[in-house]
Amino acid sequence: MLKVYPAIFLKEDVGFSVSFPDLDGCFTQGDTLEEAIEMAQEALGLYLVALEEGHTPFPAASEPRTIKCNDDEFVTFISTQIEKYRRNKSVKKTLTIPQWLNDQAELNHINFSSVLQAALKKELQIQDN
Repeated sequence: MLKVYPAIFLKEDVGFSVSFPDLDGCFTQGDTLEEAIEMAQEALGLYLVALEEGHTPFPAASEPRTIKCNDDEFVTFISTQIEKYRRNKSVKKTLTIPQWLNDQAELNHINFSSVLQAALKKELQIQDN
């Protein structure tokens, strides 16, 4: 799921600090503009995953023109794919399929876990990066 939020970039003596006005406590920095953007994408992804895991709705993103900046700051949108930052903990699932289908799959050395994951991603319209 692609999420986009405005971020405020502040030019520091070395690099940039980044804050998200809609996400309380979401801050990062980078030594270069490129690094600050990468770090902002990561910070945004991790922050949103933490909200998701806590069953907290994502706040609405502000319109950039409504965000007040100082002369040494600028606002830009930062996007992130939150799937990239979800914990990759496996869970065991029990399922039932017809015997004949199980037999055919085993004869063809099908990895049930891989097939189920691929089918769930397709059903949920989740794309691998």
